[in-house]
Amino acid sequence: MTKDNVVFLFDVDNTLLDNDHITADLKRHLTKEVGAERQQCYWEIFEQLRSELGYADYLGALQRYRVEYPRDPGLLTVSRFMVNYPFATRLYPDSLDAIDHVKQWGKAVVLSDGDVVFQPLKIERSGISDAVDGNVLIYIHKERELHDVEHRFPADHYVLIDDKLRLLTAVKQIWSDRVTTVFPKQGHYARDPQVLASLPPADITIDRIGDLLTYDRESLLKQLSD
Repeated sequence: MTKDNVVFLFDVDNTLLDNDHITADLKRHLTKEVGAERQQCYWEIFEQLRSELGYADYLGALQRYRVEYPRDPGLLTVSRFMVNYPFATRLYPDSLDAIDHVKQWGKAVVLSDGDVVFQPLKIERSGISDAVDGNVLIYIHKERELHDVEHRFPADHYVLIDDKLRLLTAVKQIWSDRVTTVFPKQGHYARDPQVLASLPPADITIDRIGDLLTYDRESLLKQLSD
């Protein structure tokens, strides 16, 4: 296996794809189809399942919801809504261009958490999978799988782009100077003042994923030349 000089690791939800918007659309659809009270019940199940699994499982939560309300006629419309959602319309502006921009300096790879059905569907239907040439990794806890990442995509240096400062910090502690962390301040996690105050800043902070287009190789990989 050839070792690359640099590999760029892209998170998906709220990094390339506006997942907050997708969630808001799902909440509206649930309210319309099953009512406000049962919509709230779905999200309680969703959060409970996320606490158990460590990642978001939208379809798994719907299955558990079905156990609670087995005769709810709105279930089928909700499942169709989720599976047929137009994910490509929720890409952040310039997100695919940002991937293409960094590919001139190294390989681009998706590094995501999630379930084994809905998350791959989002990545494929949005066009992200094609943008990274099919280089997609989906784990339960990606910060615990860095050895596997290194095995599958060996490199001298990694650039991790992720909206969760907690994950950037965790990976930085493990890879140290072998990684440049990039923090796009998009989505509700990135705007949490308590999180921002409690964790060290990333190596690079940008307002939006499209801002990567303003970086050249030297400025983006400054740690390599320090």
